[in-house]
Amino acid sequence: MRSDIKKWYAGQSVFVTGATGFMGKVLVEKLLRSCPDISTIYVLIRHKRGRDSAERLEDFLNCPVFDGIRDQPQGERILSKLQCCSGDVTYPNCNLSDQDLVLLRDNVTTVFHMAANVRFDQPLKSAVLLNVGGTLNVLDLSCTFKNLRAFVHVSTSYCHCDETDLEEKLYPAPHNPRHILEMAKWMDNELLKMLTPKLIRNYPNTYAFTKCLTEQLVSEYSIKLPIAVTRPSIVIASWKEPFPGWVDNLNGPTGILIGAGKGVIRSMHCNGNFIADVVPVDVGVNSLIIAGWKTGLEPRKNVAEVYHITADTNCALSWSEALELGRKHFYDYPFSVCLWYPGGNIKSTYFAHAVAAFFLHIVPAYLVDFLMYLTNNKTFMVRTQKRIENGLSVLQYYTTRPWHFHNEKLAKIAEELDETDREIFFTDQTKIDYNEYMKNYILGARKYCVHEEPDTLPHARKLLKRLYYLDVFKNILLIGLVLWVLYFLVTSFYDQTDGIQRSFNATVSQQHVKPVKNYVMWEA
Repeated sequence: MRSDIKKWYAGQSVFVTGATGFMGKVLVEKLLRSCPDISTIYVLIRHKRGRDSAERLEDFLNCPVFDGIRDQPQGERILSKLQCCSGDVTYPNCNLSDQDLVLLRDNVTTVFHMAANVRFDQPLKSAVLLNVGGTLNVLDLSCTFKNLRAFVHVSTSYCHCDETDLEEKLYPAPHNPRHILEMAKWMDNELLKMLTPKLIRNYPNTYAFTKCLTEQLVSEYSIKLPIAVTRPSIVIASWKEPFPGWVDNLNGPTGILIGAGKGVIRSMHCNGNFIADVVPVDVGVNSLIIAGWKTGLEPRKNVAEVYHITADTNCALSWSEALELGRKHFYDYPFSVCLWYPGGNIKSTYFAHAVAAFFLHIVPAYLVDFLMYLTNNKTFMVRTQKRIENGLSVLQYYTTRPWHFHNEKLAKIAEELDETDREIFFTDQTKIDYNEYMKNYILGARKYCVHEEPDTLPHARKLLKRLYYLDVFKNILLIGLVLWVLYFLVTSFYDQTDGIQRSFNATVSQQHVKPVKNYVMWEA
């Protein structure tokens, strides 16, 4: 059947940065599988942890995401369209070889810039050099491409945190991105660390701040390049493709899901009535592909188009509803290794969360480490709990505030697509069965994040049952302890009251006896 999007991507040469990331893998797989006539996909891969680009490309291709393509009769031919370019976005010209520079300059027609440091707790220097400096280098490199038709920049819907009602338009950054970049290059780390709170001001972390700076930098190049700025919200496991439940990292809600399922996280500061603005990764990737197609198809503009890739408020779950669905499937598909029986709840006030976290997170962590110390084992729980608490503090910024993201542009484009393109590059979130989706999410997290195969489920369910009885026994002990303490306090109180009463009676009796005695003596 006819597909306008597939037809447009036929013969295109696509350059992807950040291809080894969560969204990057799914984007590359989707382009290869759904646009089989695409010419070439160049992926920029840097040396990392002692492994060169070729070795990392091999690891990349061995990812389960590409299993569906490998199983096709023409699988090897399709995967051969993937070419590795060794480089690093933090260097001018992305540190590419002269040969690769010429190859990209003469062939690339579409760029998907996804490379970014997505850790929220990164020092400002690291975040600026990669997110701002890396984007500047990719933009300058893209200006040399002779046949460029679309440059798709992947930002975030939370890049302007002072705007809880965010429109699909560009907003000014609080500082000149080039000035901040120059400062990060020469300024001492400690001095920059001291200045960070003043610089980021209303931004919750360095990631959001640098993404905001990057957007302004990208917008400055819109007179040179055909640019689309996309703003995904929180990206989570796939809905359909490459297969239901695919997820390979512990970022954001996935880390919370696994931590709660293992009984490690039992409290979270969150307003359960707010919308959980999350987007399945395949919906996000389809939106990127549509944005690239639309940018390349339309006449060149001197302003960047902005597209929000966010939850559909007509069907999205609240945080409370998502928690209840997750709780339901935790018990059906438990993890094989759990610290305790999954439980706990979200707290709408920080004080309630802090109290619960102290008794349910911190105290048990120290008890576990104390037991490990007594048995001559390496302690780990307090350290792990601190990392979890840092992750919770980052996420709670987004779960305790109401957000409204206008996303009419992509919805309007999707409505205008023919039936074939709407089916291949699906973005309609109203069709998601969230009960089925949550089940697949948990199964995907089990398999691809904690590496527990489905055949471990019988053992996991037995373990969960034992943990349940242990949790009940613990609750009985705690209730018994509380009742004993109350009994002890009440008994002590009555004993003290009785002692005071006897003392008082004795004193009163003595006061009455003396006058009588004197009176009798006087009478005598």
